[in-house]
Amino acid sequence: MKCPFCSEEDTQVIDSRVNEQGNSIRRRRRCTNCEKRFTTYEHIELSLPQVVKQDGKREEFNRDKLLHSLTRALHKRPVPVEFIDQAVESIVTKILANGDREVYSRDLGEIVMHELKKLDKVAYIRFASVYRSFSDVEDFNNAIKDLD
Repeated sequence: MKCPFCSEEDTQVIDSRVNEQGNSIRRRRRCTNCEKRFTTYEHIELSLPQVVKQDGKREEFNRDKLLHSLTRALHKRPVPVEFIDQAVESIVTKILANGDREVYSRDLGEIVMHELKKLDKVAYIRFASVYRSFSDVEDFNNAIKDLD
């Protein structure tokens, strides 16, 4: 690891710690040349699939976009942030478990709705109304009946 202060190639690891989730390692390092200390992090890099939109366009899977969608649906709902983070992790795990290089946006939307149904029924209806393009009150009634 190259020192960020003097660009020396040789550094020593002083301390290593695994984070609480077990998916990254924090390392304290010391440069053998200038003696300054710095921290590095190792993270698991997973190859997430491409998302195929309804118009056929493809884009990189974006965890932040997924989190934003869940957060919008859960706006002003009594759901702790930890549960939202767990839902995002659950969705990503399901996508990775398929092992596919592509995931269709409609399949991703269904997975999101399944997670929202477990978290908060109002948020589920909010998301479903946009995702399924509800056009009248009957669509809402049908979605509410599906909750039972």
